[in-house]
Amino acid sequence: MSDKIVERVSELLNQEKWTRATLNNYTVANFTELDELLDDVVKDDAAQEVLELCDEHLIHTKNSIIGLYVSGVVHLSRQTMDDSNLVSLIEIFTDNHKWNIVEYLCRRILEFGENRFALRTLADCYDNESQIEKKYDVWERLIRVDYDEADIVRHLAEKREEDGLIEEAVDYYKKALHRYINKRQFNSIKEVWHKLIQYAADETEFFYHAESRIAKTVSPERSVQLLEDLYPHFKGKNPNTSIDILKRVLEYDPKNPWARKEITECFQEKYGAHSQLDEYIRLSNLNQSWRNVHDAIADFEKHIAFDEGNFVYHRSWGVGIIRSIKGDQIVIDFARKRGHSMTLKMAVGALEILPKDHLWVLRSVWKKEKLREKIKKDIVWGLRTVIKSSDNAADMKKVKAELVPSILTAGEWSSWSTKARGILKTNSTFGVLPDKADHFVVRDQPITLGEKTHNKFKGAKSYFEKIRILEEFLEYMDSEIEAGTDSEFFREMVDYFVASIKSATTMNETVVAGYLLVSRIVEKHRYFDVGLELDFRTMYDQIDGVEAVFGAIDSTELKREFVHKLREHVEEWPQLYVRLFPHYLSRDIIGELERAGHHDRLVELFMRVYENYREYREAFVWLARNVIDDRWFSRLNIGYEKILIAMIHLLDLTFRDIDNRRDVSQNRKINRQIHNFLFKDNTIRQYLSQADEDGINRVYTLVRDVKELDPSIKIELKQQIMNEHPGFHFYGETDEIESVSRGGFMVTLASYQEKQRALKHLHEVDVPQNSKEIGEAAALGDLKENAEYKAAKERQDLLNSSAARMQDELDKATIIRPEDLDATAVSFGTKVTLRGPNDESEHYTVLGPWESDPEHRVISYLSPLGHELLNAKVGQRLEFTINERKYEFDVERIEPVEL
Repeated sequence: MSDKIVERVSELLNQEKWTRATLNNYTVANFTELDELLDDVVKDDAAQEVLELCDEHLIHTKNSIIGLYVSGVVHLSRQTMDDSNLVSLIEIFTDNHKWNIVEYLCRRILEFGENRFALRTLADCYDNESQIEKKYDVWERLIRVDYDEADIVRHLAEKREEDGLIEEAVDYYKKALHRYINKRQFNSIKEVWHKLIQYAADETEFFYHAESRIAKTVSPERSVQLLEDLYPHFKGKNPNTSIDILKRVLEYDPKNPWARKEITECFQEKYGAHSQLDEYIRLSNLNQSWRNVHDAIADFEKHIAFDEGNFVYHRSWGVGIIRSIKGDQIVIDFARKRGHSMTLKMAVGALEILPKDHLWVLRSVWKKEKLREKIKKDIVWGLRTVIKSSDNAADMKKVKAELVPSILTAGEWSSWSTKARGILKTNSTFGVLPDKADHFVVRDQPITLGEKTHNKFKGAKSYFEKIRILEEFLEYMDSEIEAGTDSEFFREMVDYFVASIKSATTMNETVVAGYLLVSRIVEKHRYFDVGLELDFRTMYDQIDGVEAVFGAIDSTELKREFVHKLREHVEEWPQLYVRLFPHYLSRDIIGELERAGHHDRLVELFMRVYENYREYREAFVWLARNVIDDRWFSRLNIGYEKILIAMIHLLDLTFRDIDNRRDVSQNRKINRQIHNFLFKDNTIRQYLSQADEDGINRVYTLVRDVKELDPSIKIELKQQIMNEHPGFHFYGETDEIESVSRGGFMVTLASYQEKQRALKHLHEVDVPQNSKEIGEAAALGDLKENAEYKAAKERQDLLNSSAARMQDELDKATIIRPEDLDATAVSFGTKVTLRGPNDESEHYTVLGPWESDPEHRVISYLSPLGHELLNAKVGQRLEFTINERKYEFDVERIEPVEL
């Protein structure tokens, strides 16, 4: 069937060449007929043959209308982004003013995705046909894909302005301003700037951001010029904003006499009612040109803050309120030091001025319960208050330090902070510092998510942190309408990665990650022109040491994309999957190898990890937990016991590394996974239930030798073995009870369990209760003189010491069971009858220090008397001295006691 389609196309091409059909004979109907033919080409899977036929034909007849059209559509249908043939075709019909055909061809291209050339040509087409509304609609689409286009954005803004849609006009003017800044076209920048002053002057945050970009891309002098144009709008109306603008001018031009004079007048307007205004202007030399303007402003603002009724903070006396100012003397009422007097000079250096809505002030004047409830119910208010109280810059650690435990408990903080993080991420009231992405600020004007993300992006320190921020924004774009790919902030973030790829000299992990990220964006938004040849195979061939580079990519999602592209573009992908698996623990690799029938590679993968399990710890644990039940696993020539032994060995290794403070976080994670696999999932128990005696001994001995493992687990496993195999002989345990290791001691199971319960109560009840008391005592303040706090801290030290001692004793204890007892001689767990010189019988039960009860004649084998009786046999005469007292006994009877 495909042969017939190819033959039909060939006939059409030849017919066109023989008849030499002129352009004037072509109509839209001709192209709709070709589209029907192309549908058949796709159905019959003949696209490649038809494409080769057309390309060959175009070599000899470069202006073949049919050849250009069929080849162009086939290329686009394959998502190759090669639109050159259709572009040539459109130019041919444009030159001949066949606008209806031009429109059809442009629309045909746009069926495969947005295209700048097609949109621009379609807009020109509508302009020639005087279809103005349609032209504007196309322009709307064009500016979303052409980030360099600024004039059309401005035309759209002017159209919205003419139609009275001022809010929409402002959005377009803002976008135009950003694009003119990128183009460094200052005249256009200035014109749009004045338009925005006319309609949105109060959006100072936007002007400040734009002004800072202009200073970098054009010049600081131009920024000063624009700020001077913005200033008159606020002069005499808003002294705070006027001062902010003038400060920015002085940052660029500290010797600007106009700005210095204006800022002095603004301060006089703002603080006109202040009793010390003139004096503080004089002291700071604010209006004296010889003094550094920034020092003068800082000096003035520090002094002017001191006025009656204002709150202050002293690091020793806490929050206070200024009661009066007379001359150079200030009188302040602190909570514990009322009527305190100090000089102005001393106050400026020793006190911090607090606004009335500062958190410390609220803690002083509000009842604790009122403040607690307000912060719990109104999280936005709580965040705003804490951040503003921290010089308008705080991370979550700072927020927690201010709220816990003085206002919120640790438990309340857990749920409160989760909600707070979500609010900080999406609420337009909060932004981030440009140089510290984890520090939040309170904005005077709302901020878009695009701008917030951009600020966070700029503040991110690492390359992969920037990747994660952009990926978050891409997720938001997929679910929201606002701030899509036409966002100037989005383009700037993408350009950062494009620039890093272009400037790279070696193909390291950051370049590969940037390539994968940019490729994903371009594949999804095919109109996105980044000026790069994004060919995976070419990039892959430049990687030196693929394992090391892949392992260093700090993004699971990008690793997944890399693995998938290997499968598509690299023939030796199965071998690479085996090598890369330890760096990407996922079913993706296992599943793909299994589906492709590469069971030999799966075996190779497992054995490679198993034979190097000390190096590939996490990979081995993942395999042990996830693939043992897979069908291909049965092909392995490896016993289940070997896997268990390796896991137990890793358990011991991770315990040791944790003790040695080596990669603690990672080792704790692996240790927890192994522990759950072996004991929580009952893997060891199930194995012991079905293994032979040698296997049981091998596995149990390894478990027993893991020093840091909970002793109760060892006891339970040993008990299971003894229950299932009565009389079982354990490696390393002799028949002599006295073989207890040096420094250890013997106990009964009941005593051991009682001690475990006591330790558990200490950890789960006593210590948490005392920690709560410490928090409550700390909330009372002034820890140096806080008796409750000191007492609670002392008790905490005592509890920790007791817990450590009890744990040490448990580690040293050896449990003696009934089957361990030997009544042929006096030993642990025996009752001995002695006859003295007066022919009187005495009875003693010999146990350990935990069971000792002298009043009831239960003695420890470690006591002086117990030590003298140990190993004595029936009929033996004993003579010994304790504390200068002589004893003489005959051993009459020895019998085991019930343990």
